[in-house]
Amino acid sequence: MNPELSNTMTSQERRATLSLGAIYATRMLGLFMILPVFALYAEHLQGVTPMLIGLAIGVYGLTQALLQIPLGMLSDRVGRKPVIVGGLLVFASGSMIAATSVSIYGVIAGRALQGSGAIAAAILALAADLTREEHRTKVMAVIGLSIGTSFSLALVLGPILDQWLGVPGIFWLTALLALGAIGIVLLLVPQPISSRLHRDAQVLTSAISQVLRNPQLLRLNFGIFVLHMVLTANFIVIPRLLRDGAGLAVEQHWKIYLPVMLISFVLMIPFIILAERYRKLKPVLLGAIGLLAAGEFIFAVTSHGLLAMVITMLVFFAAFNLLEASLPSLVSKLTAPDIRGTSMGVYSTCQFMGAFVGGAAGGTLLQFTGPGAVFLGSGIAILFWFVVSSSMANPKNLSSYLLRVGPLSVEKANALVDQLMRVAGVAEAVVVPEDGVAYLKVDRKTLDENRLRELAAPAA
Repeated sequence: MNPELSNTMTSQERRATLSLGAIYATRMLGLFMILPVFALYAEHLQGVTPMLIGLAIGVYGLTQALLQIPLGMLSDRVGRKPVIVGGLLVFASGSMIAATSVSIYGVIAGRALQGSGAIAAAILALAADLTREEHRTKVMAVIGLSIGTSFSLALVLGPILDQWLGVPGIFWLTALLALGAIGIVLLLVPQPISSRLHRDAQVLTSAISQVLRNPQLLRLNFGIFVLHMVLTANFIVIPRLLRDGAGLAVEQHWKIYLPVMLISFVLMIPFIILAERYRKLKPVLLGAIGLLAAGEFIFAVTSHGLLAMVITMLVFFAAFNLLEASLPSLVSKLTAPDIRGTSMGVYSTCQFMGAFVGGAAGGTLLQFTGPGAVFLGSGIAILFWFVVSSSMANPKNLSSYLLRVGPLSVEKANALVDQLMRVAGVAEAVVVPEDGVAYLKVDRKTLDENRLRELAAPAA
C-alpha cells in the first residue's frame, strides 16, 4: 500500500460541506433568533405566565433531544435526503404555527414541532457519506463553526428583525428559510453514491451503554447540559432587565449583543491557544466554569444598570463561548476512536435536554421567586459542575484521525493495528474490517503522516 492521499478536498466535497453547513446554520438561526426578544413579546399573548414563557423558549430542546438519534437511524434505512427534507417541512410547519398563534399554548406547540424536525444527525451522516475519511475532521469543523456563527448572528438579528417584522414575522421568516434549505438539499447537495454507518459521525446503538459508563464523558455531558440550561434560563430574564433595568428599548438590544459577542470571541482566543497548544485543557476548562459562575452571581446581585449589564454579559459570554468551543473538543479527545459519533450523539442529546430544563426551570423560578433566583440557581448549578469537573483527569492532547484501509479480514485487521501502533504519534488504533477504516487517536505534533499514508488503501 503506497497511495498518494490528496490533501485537498474535491469540488464535490467542498460543495457538500458548504451546503450542508448552510442548512444546519439556517435551522439553528431560526431556533435562536427569538431568544433575545421572545420573553418581551410573549407578555402580550393569551394565557401567558413566566413559567409558560420559559417552556415556550426551551421546549424545542425536549423534542430535539428525543428525536435526533431515532431520525438519524431512520436516515440509514430510508435515505439521508428524505429525512432532512421531511424534518425541514416539520420545522417550517412549527414555525408557521408559532407565527399565527395568539396564545402562549400555540407558540409552545409550534416550538415543540420545530424541535421535532431533528435533522442534525442525518446532516452529519450525509456529510460523512459525501466526504473522504481524510477530510472528515475538516468537514465537521466547518459545520460546527456554522452553528456557533448562527448563534451569535441570531442574538444580533433577533432585535433588529423584531423592530421590522415583529416576533410573528421572525417565525414566518424562519419558515421561509427552512423551505429555502429544502431547495439547497434538492438542488445543491450532491447525491451520495451509497450510504453506510460512519462510526466517527453517527450513533452506534450498541455503543451507547459504553459511552454512558465512561465517567470522563459523563462529566462533559453534564457540563453541556448545565451550560445550555443556564443559557436558556438567562434569556427568560436578560431581555426584560435590559429593557426595564437598563432602560434600553428592545430594538436597541442588538447594540449590546454585537460588541459583547465580538469582544468575547476575541477574549477566548488566547485561552483556546493555551489549552490546545500548551496542553492546559483542564485548567482552562475549570477557569471558564468559574468565570461563568461569577457572571451568574454578579447578575443576581447587580443593580442592572446599563454599564453593569454590559460588563456582566461580557463576563458571561466570554466564558460561555470558550466552553462551547472547548467541550466538543474534549469529548473527541476522551472517547474511544471508533465510537466518536456515538459520544457526540449522546453529548448533543444532553445539550438539547439542558435547553428544555433551563426554559422550564428558569420560567418557574421567575414566576414564583423573581429574576435574582434564576441567576442564583444557575450559579449554584455551575458550581456543582465545577466540583464534578475538578476530579476529571487532564486529557491528553490527542486528535481523531481516520485512515481508509479497505476491506480486510479479521487477521489482517489485527496485524494492521500492530503496525499502526508502531507509527510515531499514534496513541490508539481500532481497525473495523467491515468498514475498511482505521479509527485513530494521534498526537499531531509527533505524527508520522507519511508512514500512515503508506499503510492506507490505494485511492479508488
